[in-house]
Amino acid sequence: MGQAVNRYRCDLRDMRFLLFEQFRLDDLLGKPPYADWSRDDAIAILGEVYKWSCEVLGPINAGGDRVGCVLDEGRVRTPPGFREAWKSLYQAGWRGIGVNPEHGGQGGPLAVSLLAGEMMSGANTAFNMYTGLSQGVAEVIETFGTPEQVATYCRKLFTGVYAGTMCLTEAHAGSDVGAALTRATPVGDGTYRIEGTKIFISAGDHDLTDNIIHLVLARTPDAPAGTKGLSLFIVPRDVPGGGHGSNHVVTASIEHKMGINGSATAVLAFGEGGPCIGELVGREERRGMAQMFKMMNLARIGVGLQGLAVAGAAYLCALEYAGQRVQGAHIKNWKDPNAPKVPIIQHPNIRRMLLDMKARVEGIRALIVKLGVHRDRELAARAASDERAAEHHLGQIDLLVPVVKAYASDQGFQVTVLAIQCLGGAGYINDHPVEQYCRDSKIFSIYEGTNHIQALDLVGRKLGLRGGANFQAYVEDVRRFAAEHRADELAPVMDQLDAAAGALSESAMRMLGWSHAGKTELIDLYANRFLEMMARTTVAWVLLEGAAVARRAGRELPDQHPDRAFYQGKFHAAMYYAKLELPAVVDGARFMAQEMRHSLDIADLGFGRFE
Repeated sequence: MGQAVNRYRCDLRDMRFLLFEQFRLDDLLGKPPYADWSRDDAIAILGEVYKWSCEVLGPINAGGDRVGCVLDEGRVRTPPGFREAWKSLYQAGWRGIGVNPEHGGQGGPLAVSLLAGEMMSGANTAFNMYTGLSQGVAEVIETFGTPEQVATYCRKLFTGVYAGTMCLTEAHAGSDVGAALTRATPVGDGTYRIEGTKIFISAGDHDLTDNIIHLVLARTPDAPAGTKGLSLFIVPRDVPGGGHGSNHVVTASIEHKMGINGSATAVLAFGEGGPCIGELVGREERRGMAQMFKMMNLARIGVGLQGLAVAGAAYLCALEYAGQRVQGAHIKNWKDPNAPKVPIIQHPNIRRMLLDMKARVEGIRALIVKLGVHRDRELAARAASDERAAEHHLGQIDLLVPVVKAYASDQGFQVTVLAIQCLGGAGYINDHPVEQYCRDSKIFSIYEGTNHIQALDLVGRKLGLRGGANFQAYVEDVRRFAAEHRADELAPVMDQLDAAAGALSESAMRMLGWSHAGKTELIDLYANRFLEMMARTTVAWVLLEGAAVARRAGRELPDQHPDRAFYQGKFHAAMYYAKLELPAVVDGARFMAQEMRHSLDIADLGFGRFE
């Protein structure tokens, strides 16, 4: 305890399986836009990122949690080792795997970049907060900024000279972003004076970079109420050459949190003690939410990735412990006091917990890689002028983003809880990292839009895009897979998979009926349930798809080949998850059909009173 040691582990074999066996990234490599990439390049980079994460980020994870960040005379100090890690990261180039080479990146596939991100976040979630937000700011400016803004900020943000933040939330508004009161008053020279206070700003201040570029949602004097009146502004913490605080962005405080203590969550006051000057992103006012959604969608994928990263680290920690911890005789010898003690991995209940964690971690990883490959195939289709294919892949991305954010963050926390249980009392103390993983992961279901906001985004916006064609294509893909595997080793669960897809389609139509009937309160009430139903169906689908690939590959190997156990594990994890979770999808649809209103009809005082 207290030593700077790495406790992080990841499964590179599963990553290679997903990229090249299940989702066939090879089809895209060597062709635009990935003409300079090969399978060997991707494998080598993932191996080096894993090595770097274990050598640089893992050893400072526990220390960063214990020490946290310190606000001293208006400046935030990050934990020991963070500044050196930041420098090492950008020298190595691991944050630029998917970045345009024009801005100093490697121009690689998103799927590879996501898996690299899993390892860095799993090794040190708090540190990775700073880098992920910086990349998101750069991509917003790259997409919507003027040529001058792109030239001024993008390369410096992508290469770690500058860092970035996203400033939405205000104390009185919370998740109601449209209630923001931060003001942006034109100065007369094309810039604006920014005045207001934002809370819960991740990486709001730190000592890792020369400057921090804040993206701030604010309202111009004649702007209408609500989200339509918001504009997005580039607000540097420091005026170039002016020193710290020269743009009057004041860190009023930093939060003391349950987890991710190495990440500074700040209250920022803009225009405190002097003029704070910002410039509009691009040239048009009142486009702030559309522009910010670019960063929010990237951030939501990133939060899902955080859930996967911490869950994966917790699972492998539990697996390692279970293989080493000797305790009790095997259950078959429980009456024999002289029976040999065995590693706890031989106890049936421990094996149940391990398989449960394995299935969820590998299923969520497959879901996230699937989303990444959809993006990579979309870009490849556009490079080949195949707009129909590009629109299909974009439509599936739109559907999957809220599912990835919500389900991965919820399950990430649950897996860490189960990992603690697997270790028993040892898991509850900080001699092992799982208790930190648990604390770090709870925020994932809350920030970047609570998971209920993700559910409302799915049912209120994403299901209806392109007249429902994206969702219909999704359902057809699931049912086609089920039909194709009714005569092989996956047959025992194919009816359940097909029934789950049908239940999803039926429930989507039910919510459309509620909308037409003016029962919008029911949509709000059941949105979370629908998202979870869709997530369970999708994760079962991608796990079973992987199991089909694994079964074919395993049959071609000799009995003693080490990959036989790997492929067998893919099959058992998929069948376990499908049998456990798919019936709940059908049950969820039946529950929705009852239109139960008890939580709506109960009086406020019926919840209880304080004497």
